[in-house]
Amino acid sequence: MNSENNKSVNTTLTLKNKITYGVGAVGMDMSYGLCFSFFMKYCTDVLLVSSVFLGVMIALARVWDGISDPMGGTIFNNTKSRYGRFRPWMLIGGVTNAAVLFFMFFNPGFTVGGGRNIGLYAYITAMYVLWGLTMTSLDIPFWSFIPTLTSDLNERNVVSAIARFFSGLGQLTVMGATPLVLSKFAADRQGEGFTLIAACLGGMVIITTLVTVLTTRERITPKKPEKISFRETVKVLRGNDQLLVFLAVIILFNMGWYLMNSLAAYFFDYVIDVPGKDTYFTLFAAVSGIAQAAGLALMSPLARRFGKQRVFKGGIIAAIAGYCALLFVSTRGSVIMPLFFVFDAIACLGIGCVFTAQMSMFADLVDYGEFRLGKRTESIVYSMKSFQMKFAQMIQALIVGLGLALFGYQKNVYPQPASGKTGIVLMMFLIPPVLAIFSYVLFARKYKLHSEYLEEVAAAVR
Repeated sequence: MNSENNKSVNTTLTLKNKITYGVGAVGMDMSYGLCFSFFMKYCTDVLLVSSVFLGVMIALARVWDGISDPMGGTIFNNTKSRYGRFRPWMLIGGVTNAAVLFFMFFNPGFTVGGGRNIGLYAYITAMYVLWGLTMTSLDIPFWSFIPTLTSDLNERNVVSAIARFFSGLGQLTVMGATPLVLSKFAADRQGEGFTLIAACLGGMVIITTLVTVLTTRERITPKKPEKISFRETVKVLRGNDQLLVFLAVIILFNMGWYLMNSLAAYFFDYVIDVPGKDTYFTLFAAVSGIAQAAGLALMSPLARRFGKQRVFKGGIIAAIAGYCALLFVSTRGSVIMPLFFVFDAIACLGIGCVFTAQMSMFADLVDYGEFRLGKRTESIVYSMKSFQMKFAQMIQALIVGLGLALFGYQKNVYPQPASGKTGIVLMMFLIPPVLAIFSYVLFARKYKLHSEYLEEVAAAVR
């Protein structure tokens, strides 16, 4: 119904187009990986900051993100420039995020000891909030590109899979390499190791962002883009009922993955009590990465045969099975590592399918919003992708921060008290499958953008 309102060109994408777009996710998700897998451990074990303070601080920062992300989406959607709506913001976000990432893992001389230094607390809080703001400027414009690159649903699945592959590559490279780099530093010099890693990853953020900015163009844009106020943004979000359902679904599911991901550093440091723990962490990252990559590769062909929604549900089921099996092997005294890695692969195979489908389904929700409301608002919809991620991380941070204190976790104590080990295992492997079950039930009952209806929506807005 709005085909005359959209300016489009040939939307056939070459493999080079897809790859150079996806490369931008590598550095961006390296920044994510370092922040969400290691920032809390850096603060508790290197800076000796209270885990309760960190949990509350991160949660409050995420409340601010709940305001700033939709505002950012509105600004990006309304941007007019000779370089398009998204590329200028990606460049700004990439450069500033790289700088902030470095300073997050750099102590400029504050006293470390017991976490009582007010200046240190203020510095950590400021850096974390700034990291979130700069990531908003990078993340939302990057993913907003997908519905502007092609209107073909299968092509969107492929683009999403490639971008998600590079995203996973960035995160899991950080997870695997960070413990190995840190193992080269003495216990009292771990902070220097983190600073070096952050500096290197900041460089990668800038380089990979430049690849996308210099090679990717918006190919489908509104002929007469409408200025949308923040008040209208709220109306757009409230009017897209399927977006609200989908947000609830993926917040529940993603929260489980963030819990497992953020606690992995604690698990391999304090729960696994065997020689070569750093190697096991790297192997965990490698197995997780390969399994997620397999899920990414399988998503598109499986979606063509069975439908994207069935693959999404199948991915959730695989993740639930993997989580439950990991809980079983991790609560039987000595962890049987070969079985642990097999079950991790099962969980991450499902997670890979779900994450790839998420990216493509956000593009579908852009079409659905235009179909329902007559407005095409890529950045506003994709701001909710960033928002849901940060909201899920807010809850995850509260669970981890308060949970570590509740279970009696002791920083840099080996062996860790039994209660501390138990808390890490339960938070890492019991809560995620419970959340995933709720996610599955909500999706099965409330999400209605299935294949036939989705084709009708896509045809109406072309």
